[in-house]
Amino acid sequence: MAQIQFIHARFSKRAGTKAELVRHLQGHLLKLRTKRLTDSKTSSVTTDVIGVAASSHEDHLVRNASRQVQAELTYYDLSRIERRATRLHNARSISNGLNHLGPEDLKQLERLKNGVRLAQIQSEHRADEVAADLHADFPWLAAATEVVWHSMRRSVREGWPGLRLQPMLLDGPPGIGKSVWARRLGEVLDTPSMIIEATNENASFGIVGSQRGWSNAAPGRVLGTIFTSQVGNPIVIVDEVDKAGSATSSKGRSFDLAAALLPLLEPATARHWSCPYYEVGFDMSWIGWVLTSNNFRDLPTPLLSRCPPIRLSALSLEDLVGFALRESHRRGLSQASSEAIQETLLRLSPQTERLSLRTVIRMIEHAERLEAEQVRQ
Repeated sequence: MAQIQFIHARFSKRAGTKAELVRHLQGHLLKLRTKRLTDSKTSSVTTDVIGVAASSHEDHLVRNASRQVQAELTYYDLSRIERRATRLHNARSISNGLNHLGPEDLKQLERLKNGVRLAQIQSEHRADEVAADLHADFPWLAAATEVVWHSMRRSVREGWPGLRLQPMLLDGPPGIGKSVWARRLGEVLDTPSMIIEATNENASFGIVGSQRGWSNAAPGRVLGTIFTSQVGNPIVIVDEVDKAGSATSSKGRSFDLAAALLPLLEPATARHWSCPYYEVGFDMSWIGWVLTSNNFRDLPTPLLSRCPPIRLSALSLEDLVGFALRESHRRGLSQASSEAIQETLLRLSPQTERLSLRTVIRMIEHAERLEAEQVRQ
């Protein structure tokens, strides 16, 4: 993986705290004073021993004189050092853009001082393979897979240091596997993924974080994922974005999820996105955003202009059976379990039963639990 700068701040290689600066300046002054006194004493001793025949005796006297020198710092020295350390520390903090943060926050951000890694697609051939694997598992989501395929090939052709996916809005009926497809995308790209439920009233805080002063002030989960993984282009899934609410502060200020997403979905602004919690800039332009909705018409126009909806159709029974067989094989289920799931699906009537990918996944997970219990017995 390539390495890029992620945080727009500088971390000094020298002592960072004021106490460390004070100790450094005190030690430096002591060394200077000791050397000056030692040189003066050595010169005096050397003069006194002129005429001594044995040079080894002279060396012994010089070394003995050096050991007896002890420099001390006065109260005036310590006061000057304290004032100078304060000025240096303040100037250094202002120059690196982190002077407003406390020790714990600084410690957290220092994990990013060497940058973050980016997941890569090594060649256009590899992009073709990844797209083919996705299409084999989710053929009914071919329109979404095609967008990813073109993004992967472009990342290779442009020579970018990592994979950059264009923001996507997957719009279609519930239960067709939009979020499942997005999680599988992270797996085949070998990059972290996370999901945020837009129906949560604090979803905007979950993405961007909240400012200090709120009772639950904290950085967003997206930054948390990057901190943990040290990967700058995770897949972030915002599920059911069309049903998002908004959080309201005690002063009546509203925080809308769609508005919070806008600067992150535009590469030009995402490169210098400012975290409301840390109040520091980060390069969020490499994140792969996958938004899902059931009705894109409920979304604001600015969001749709950044994420044109990819219209997806309902699942057919054939699609469900094919997915069940492939997923059962991928999870290592026995042939008997796979056939039982297939037979159950074929017996269900699409007219009377509401079939969805969630139904199939629950059936597969149930079969996994039964087989695990048989092994334990």
